[in-house]
Amino acid sequence: MAEQLIISIGREFGSGGREIAGILAEHYNIPLLDHNLMDEIASERNLDAKELNGLDEKKRNLLLSRTVKGFNNSPEQNISQLQFSYLKEKANSGESFVVVGRCSETVLRGNKALISIFIEADMDQKIKRIEERYQLSTHEAKKKIAEKDAKRKQYHNSFCEGKWGDARNYDITVNSSRLGVADTAKLLINYVDMCRTGKA
Repeated sequence: MAEQLIISIGREFGSGGREIAGILAEHYNIPLLDHNLMDEIASERNLDAKELNGLDEKKRNLLLSRTVKGFNNSPEQNISQLQFSYLKEKANSGESFVVVGRCSETVLRGNKALISIFIEADMDQKIKRIEERYQLSTHEAKKKIAEKDAKRKQYHNSFCEGKWGDARNYDITVNSSRLGVADTAKLLINYVDMCRTGKA
């Protein structure tokens, strides 16, 4: 049986983080968990995938959230906890995978197979990537980046003590603008391999 490997990828919107996650998953021949995570949970637990996806990576409202005898009335919190439990179950079973977001660097902290990564990028490069991907103007791309990153930050920080994007919460933080997506992925593969052999 191959040695377990779990790679957690946090990312700024437009940084190429999801693409890098895909390259790593393909290189190590392990599953990529991102938007498909809710579909897997829904299928395994006989739940409505559309409803789950509508609450994916949404922050909890602390003013409206209330826990009584272990039960919480916040659907956002319940869905997030369902995701967190699912990730822990997969990790504890010895499975290898790459997971994008979902507070995974915190949820799976302590697992010896975990390597946590955060991908950032220069604003001009993020704008260019989003302009091209979504056919947006510079103004629209900049606005979309700000909105997406704000939502990711709010979601993460509502469930984790460590702050989203803070380098101290990850094993390595890298700016993909310096090398580009493909070479950043190569750099990270080298880092992961060194971590696994104890040379990092």
